[in-house]
Amino acid sequence: MTLGYFPGCSLHSGAKEYDLSLRAVLQALGVELTEVRDWSCCGASSAHATNHTLAVALSARNLALAEEQGLAKVMAPCAACFNRLATARHVMAHDEGLATTIRPMLTRPFNNQVEVQNVVALFKGLTEVIAAKMTPLSHLNVACYYGCLLVRPPEVVAFDDPEMPTSMEAVVAATGATPVSWSKRLECCGAGLSLSRTASVVRMGREILADAKAHGAQAVVVACPMCHSNLDLRQAAMQRRGEPLDLPILFLSQLVGMALKLDPEALGLGRHFVSPAALQLAPALIAPQPRASLQG
Repeated sequence: MTLGYFPGCSLHSGAKEYDLSLRAVLQALGVELTEVRDWSCCGASSAHATNHTLAVALSARNLALAEEQGLAKVMAPCAACFNRLATARHVMAHDEGLATTIRPMLTRPFNNQVEVQNVVALFKGLTEVIAAKMTPLSHLNVACYYGCLLVRPPEVVAFDDPEMPTSMEAVVAATGATPVSWSKRLECCGAGLSLSRTASVVRMGREILADAKAHGAQAVVVACPMCHSNLDLRQAAMQRRGEPLDLPILFLSQLVGMALKLDPEALGLGRHFVSPAALQLAPALIAPQPRASLQG
């Protein structure tokens, strides 16, 4: 199975462990990734908040490049990238006026035929393969955190139930871990406020993690670099405002990799601020790597 791959900015920088673990896991599952050549930012940082036309054009360009490369489907592991690419596809199909404005900007033919997929949908389609290859993580209770962008807006992303999604839980169950039932799995982590209202982000993150812990979670699984960043590196700031949480935040690919018994270093497990060694999966192998701290 060959699949187009749009890593986005985060997976080549601050969320390198997401890229590492994803490539390692998909190789083990028999999926070959073909990176979109000459891809550029999807516009999820500032473009979509300042210039709608530019934001759509940035992602449409990436879809046009994938189309030019002969890719029928592109998987974007970052939830924000997935949302922006899906939005561009939707806009170019339903807003003829804007599409007419944007097409000349792309400097190449564009038929809007590339399907956009997120990483949760990809892994859900591989649950039988995962279940056949895994060593059960039967001791682990996991909170599945969707956040805002995987399931909303439903008419654009067309993925799972926007109020009661179950896809991530299906993947967790395939690893032998137990997905817990909790209240804040669709709440916003405050990613858009990370720099402008950091105290609010810390408060929001603490509420999310406190709810996960209250419902018995030993770890939280995410599919978004910004969600991971806010919930992992800001736990020190959250602790200053209350009791310690000490909840490891894992990318979904890392959890699957753990069940497949892949090398912890290949999964980037040492790159977290809250060490997964607390899960006692392979504490001797998950040595924390030096990371810069962020005060919040």
